[in-house]
Amino acid sequence: MSSDRHWSRTLIALGLLLPVCGLAFAAGQGMPGVDIRFTGSADSVGGADMATPIRILLLLSVLSLAPAILITMTAFTRIIIVLSMLRHAIGMQETPPNQVLVSLALFLTLFTMMPVLNDINEKAYKPYSSGAMPGQQAFDIAAAQVGGFMIRQTREPDLLLMLELSGTAKPERLEDVSLIHLVPAYMLSELQTAFQIGFVIFLPFIMIDLIVSSVLMSLGMLMVPPAMISLPIKVLMFVLIDGWNLVARSVIGSFH
Repeated sequence: MSSDRHWSRTLIALGLLLPVCGLAFAAGQGMPGVDIRFTGSADSVGGADMATPIRILLLLSVLSLAPAILITMTAFTRIIIVLSMLRHAIGMQETPPNQVLVSLALFLTLFTMMPVLNDINEKAYKPYSSGAMPGQQAFDIAAAQVGGFMIRQTREPDLLLMLELSGTAKPERLEDVSLIHLVPAYMLSELQTAFQIGFVIFLPFIMIDLIVSSVLMSLGMLMVPPAMISLPIKVLMFVLIDGWNLVARSVIGSFH
């Protein structure tokens, strides 16, 4: 288990160091129209002169990984799947548009992850930015906060499946679970939970479709598409019961 954690940290460190190496190479070789210089003596490498360039490069590296982190390590996956299934259950394939659903999912994700972000800010970022904590310790604390959120939402069978497939022994503590095993187990649990919520959302709309189809058949109106009648009824029902608030409350409440 410690070996897996070592390799995961090594890969993250290599990914963050690649841009630094690229800029160092560019500074040594030179490029037409570009002149990159790091001021300071050789003894000041890693000191105050290097702090700002390295922080900028690390920030750019994190931003490049932000979409993957958003999908695999936050509440975004469950929320966007539920909203997409809701749209299909109503019967409108393009309404609301994808941009609206993604934007709503992003803000609901931010709302759901706010306690975790506050803990990271108070326990990791502020001590690191003030110089009271080294970067490795701040990274470990931030990873522990995100990992704790993921573990609380991960089903035990999914986590055991990942450990079994990788041939890793079951850890004694949940804190010892590596991100290599936790991330796919968390994704499987999120898909399972999202489909369960989506199934519950589908049921009332399916009942409306069945009732409308039965009424049209009993009246002999076989040539009338049932969706033509059921779609306005489903939209009206969804508006009357304040459906968007109910869905948002149910999805966000499922994380607590």
